[in-house]
Amino acid sequence: MNHEAPLKTFDLGFTTITFNLSTVLMLLVAAIIVFLIAFISTRNLKLKPTGMQNFMEWIMDFVKNIIKSNMDWKTGGRFHILGITLIMFIAISNLLGLPFSIAYGHDLWWKSPTADPTVTMTLAAMILVLTQYYGVKMRGTGNYVGTFFKPMSFMFPLKLVEEFANTLTLGLRLYGNIYAGEILLGLLAGLATSGAVGFIGAIVPMMAWQGFSIFIGFIQAFIFTMLTMVYMAHKVSDDH
Repeated sequence: MNHEAPLKTFDLGFTTITFNLSTVLMLLVAAIIVFLIAFISTRNLKLKPTGMQNFMEWIMDFVKNIIKSNMDWKTGGRFHILGITLIMFIAISNLLGLPFSIAYGHDLWWKSPTADPTVTMTLAAMILVLTQYYGVKMRGTGNYVGTFFKPMSFMFPLKLVEEFANTLTLGLRLYGNIYAGEILLGLLAGLATSGAVGFIGAIVPMMAWQGFSIFIGFIQAFIFTMLTMVYMAHKVSDDH
């Protein structure tokens, strides 16, 4: 529980930039795993899908249904790849820190990258930018900007607050759930290594919490993707 993050600072002269090397490593691992799943699932496509192809098609249909529950497919179909990427990347990222953690010295190197608020808030900020971009692109600048003043002009400050509140809650919800789960697993792991009695007392709760954390990891990936499509629908559809 006393492990620290491995940090690397670069001096650019006019400013300094600090990277969390553990987070960078785990994001790279998550991206590689998602790429491998997609590559293996699609390298030998068949008319009657089996194995990994069947799994990938299930994900595609699942995300398609999320989109269709928020907007018509003609409008939302262009966000299909975005939804698939989000749900797979976030789910893998959520689960990486569950089996074990790896520490070298006092630095924690292996953990879920979504247990870092910088990662989850960056993802949320990315969604904020994308929703604004597609809102302008698909509705026109004048029409889109006008939505901030409807139904009355005094709503504009409230609409701005809503934008940032949505971004904040989108990122912090994901971070809070994953971080809390890893903290509890760390406490149980510490109890399990304290002795024979501690091991016996911690093994069952640890296994139960591992299973629950897997469920939470998938649910949070679903919620993040669902809310992304909800926000997108409000920006690109005239009937929202």
